[in-house]
Amino acid sequence: MTKKKIAVCSGSFDPITYGHIDIIERASRIFDVVYVCVSHNQTKKGLFTPDERVHLIEETISHIDNTKVDKHEGLLIDFCKKVDADAIVRGLRAVSDFEYEMQMASMNRKLAENIETLFIMTNNKYSFISSSIAKDVAKHHGKISDVVPPVVEEALVEKFKTLES
Repeated sequence: MTKKKIAVCSGSFDPITYGHIDIIERASRIFDVVYVCVSHNQTKKGLFTPDERVHLIEETISHIDNTKVDKHEGLLIDFCKKVDADAIVRGLRAVSDFEYEMQMASMNRKLAENIETLFIMTNNKYSFISSSIAKDVAKHHGKISDVVPPVVEEALVEKFKTLES
């Protein structure tokens, strides 16, 4: 029996966008199992809790059979070792993403040389989308239905209503 090829797509996913989903769907066609890992950075105050993000991700990628959603605090490479991952998959929107991603890939390679980092260029129609932009537009009651799934849009509307009151 051959070992399944396992990848990890990590990020803050605060919240998940159609750009993230595009990368996850494409990775799921390459790997047998794709872990979508919510990375919790205690130095960053997120809009959604890690558990809320996991729930939103599970709701939005339930159509992709070979995915699993989890969360992790600490080094991503430790999570990769825990799930026996072969690769880390990262999405790139623009050249501006590349320098940071290259530094992270180099450090991860130093920490675990058997875990590869693969970059997938986002679909052009999602290249302008970021979680930060989606949150900012939602906060100001702008239209975000073309950048996040309906369940995420509803969660953003509710979250900002709660924060405003």
